[in-house]
Amino acid sequence: MLESFFKLKEHGTDVRTEVLAGFTTFLTMAYIVFVNPSILSLTGMDFNAVFVATCLAAALGCAIMGLVANYPMALAPGMGLNAYFTFSVVQGMGVSWQVALGAVFFSGIIFLAVSLFKVREAIVNAIPQSLKFAISAGVGLFLGIISLKSAGVITGSPATLVTLGDIHAPTTLLAIFGFFLIVALEYRRVHGSIIIGILTVTVLSVLLGLSEFKGVFSAPPSLAPTFMQMDLGGALNVGLLGVVFVFFFVDLFDTTGTLVGVSHRAGLLDKDGKLPRLKRALMADSVAIVAGAALGTSSTTAYVESAAGTAVGGRTGLTATVVAILFLAALFFAPLANSIPAYATAPALCYVAVLMARGLAEIAWDDLTEAAPAVVTAIAMPFTFSIADGIAFGFISFVVIKVLAGRFSDLRPAVIIIAGLWLVKFAFFH
Repeated sequence: MLESFFKLKEHGTDVRTEVLAGFTTFLTMAYIVFVNPSILSLTGMDFNAVFVATCLAAALGCAIMGLVANYPMALAPGMGLNAYFTFSVVQGMGVSWQVALGAVFFSGIIFLAVSLFKVREAIVNAIPQSLKFAISAGVGLFLGIISLKSAGVITGSPATLVTLGDIHAPTTLLAIFGFFLIVALEYRRVHGSIIIGILTVTVLSVLLGLSEFKGVFSAPPSLAPTFMQMDLGGALNVGLLGVVFVFFFVDLFDTTGTLVGVSHRAGLLDKDGKLPRLKRALMADSVAIVAGAALGTSSTTAYVESAAGTAVGGRTGLTATVVAILFLAALFFAPLANSIPAYATAPALCYVAVLMARGLAEIAWDDLTEAAPAVVTAIAMPFTFSIADGIAFGFISFVVIKVLAGRFSDLRPAVIIIAGLWLVKFAFFH
């Protein structure tokens, strides 16, 4: 049944590989079920209710992506978007979290509309080939800086922005060992090397007393405090139109960038560099955003951590379906999922960064009008800590450089429009 539904042999995979990929992806992104509630609770939202909403929204998005679109991409409430929700909208603008949820809801409705009319599909397909390669590499570099930060290898510095962390710390040494272990196992072609690395670091951490084994089972908390609490009337205020626009625009490019980057590295793009069944994939996060707002969480988006699953062989929607099941299980096994520290998943993300950085090798380096915007895209993602901003800089630089170089024939109308919209976003809504 699974072979027939997900077309496993056609994609060169099997049930065991897909299940392993699903577990790997889930372990690298399970932190969101705890981080998201901690951030949103700063707005006055109930922590436990947001925990449940996070699990349910992620499970729904992953299920649609797996069962309808048949892609190994995982979705969950996005990091960055939850910070914007909390610190910029609620605390910065002084609106209630109910109104902010209403803005998220309307951004999801807009997503649904543009997905149905193939606007998003046209945007994705209009991305120049050089930028697609750069997005893939940039997502890898972004994962790299996240992993190094989580591992404690790098830390903030008022003098140099980023500097070397405490590499004598036991947790940092464990993370470094985990990365070496994963690379060595991959070289020896040991199946499931990434998940072995994560679990090895976790077990060693518990044995050394560096992290706590927090148990196995707990009953799911109540969703009532946030369920259907969005204020749609308040979100229609003219002053919040910019907020809706930002939620829509940022998530559009976060999801688009992740889909393109991860799919390229997984070999899921067709010969023309396009994603088959793209409309279905784009619908998954749209529905999840709307449902997530109703449940009580900020915008849901595709996760770059999906690359961890594709790195161990995940190629079909069975991977995403497994992730969906695990998010539902997290409702009951929250203490167990919370036993995996961030520095245990950091080695996996760093290894995936190595794989995805290969996209830089496929850029047309002999054409500066292609190479320069590609490099800008790739390096902007980690240094702005945003996939969306990296894509924005890439589009803007691509159009400006092509115009100044007199290469007008290389510019598609959609690319010019996208660059113009990003300029408007930076000028008025940043």
